[in-house]
Amino acid sequence: MIDLQIGLWSFPVLLVLIFLRLPIGLAMLIVGVLGNILVRGSVAPVLSQFKDLTYATFSNYSLSIVPLFLLMGQFAAVGGMSAALFKAAEAWLGHRRGGVAMAAIGACAGFGAICGSSLATAATMGRVALPELRRQGYSGALATATLAAGGTLGILIPPSVVLVIYAVLAEQNIARLFLAALVPGLVAALGYMTAIALYARMRPQDVQSRPPAPMAERLRSLAAIWPVMLVFVIVVGGIYSGLITPTEAAAVGAMATALMALFGRKLTRATLAEAFLETASATAMIFLIVYGAAAFNSFLALSGVPAELARWIAGSGQSPWLVMAAILLVYLVLGCVMDSLSMILLTVPIFFPIVSGLDFGLTPDELGLWFGILVLIVVEVGLITPPVGLNLFIINKLAPDTPIGATYRGVLPFVAVDVVRIVLLTAFPAITLFLVRLLS
Repeated sequence: MIDLQIGLWSFPVLLVLIFLRLPIGLAMLIVGVLGNILVRGSVAPVLSQFKDLTYATFSNYSLSIVPLFLLMGQFAAVGGMSAALFKAAEAWLGHRRGGVAMAAIGACAGFGAICGSSLATAATMGRVALPELRRQGYSGALATATLAAGGTLGILIPPSVVLVIYAVLAEQNIARLFLAALVPGLVAALGYMTAIALYARMRPQDVQSRPPAPMAERLRSLAAIWPVMLVFVIVVGGIYSGLITPTEAAAVGAMATALMALFGRKLTRATLAEAFLETASATAMIFLIVYGAAAFNSFLALSGVPAELARWIAGSGQSPWLVMAAILLVYLVLGCVMDSLSMILLTVPIFFPIVSGLDFGLTPDELGLWFGILVLIVVEVGLITPPVGLNLFIINKLAPDTPIGATYRGVLPFVAVDVVRIVLLTAFPAITLFLVRLLS
């Protein structure tokens, strides 16, 4: 019982360290190490364990996907693919009421298909689309909220770095996870566009209309995004067809975007060095969180908290749907104070064994895929949920003339659409599993 109590007390201690602004990866590492020492009662076996834990964590071949996808996103931004996507979407949608904002959502979805990172998608598309939204007369609240919400598509539209981490934790097939994420990702993009259309009708003073673009301009804009389509076909098509593995696809995609940026005369020695530096910095941050979570979850397993929690829920006789609703609610609350990757790494080793023991009428493989997409969606909502939605802060920094409170108000319709989508995908697992079942 003492070990279990130590494990339970670790959660408030961890939250205190996070509120003291200690980096989340370092906070989990400290609590994991100290917790292991308290449970084992000695330092020596803990040091021996962490030697093996370090190798076991970073020798995982699947983790090599993370820097490669991040590098692919860097090369895509350098090559001007983000700007081409926005111009194409604006040419086709810009004349509608709220159309430029809808175009920003479409461009975020397209860039997410070759990036895999929400923060990178938000930051990149924010630099491209925010000036145009403000020039077209869109309010600061709607402009910043649109780009913050659109940035979340970076982790939902495959490929996705967060899905790779989930696949490693839950031992799921990465290619099947990417396939399962495709329909929910498209539903998310359409939902955000619907939110913008409703927003524009309720607050017409926050949007402006522009004349329709000539058909010749529309066709030219489509021709300009062929590199994005080519990379998407190479990466995602290669994975789904079985010709290349996800890791190989990430490497091929990074090389393809680099060559396109080079041939477009956008890749110079300076931009190449900057792309490598940004990728290394983001990868180091992610891997620190991965290692800290591995240490913390090792301690939790030793304390018996996940196993005891699973036994308690199994013996409680509660409906599986009620348990799932409670888990998703926990994610929504955590999203107000934690970033997406930390939530995934901290909670999946606890919640996944619980969900695996429940009966939803799905096979074990389907259950793992469905739960992964649901987790990804609620984590995505956390990125735009006040007060600590990271995407909100990233976009707001790009718009210093817009108060953060205005961004908070502007993002509420997008959060409402996300809640509806969570309910829909939870109640109907077949929406998520449609393509997996069709192509398996």
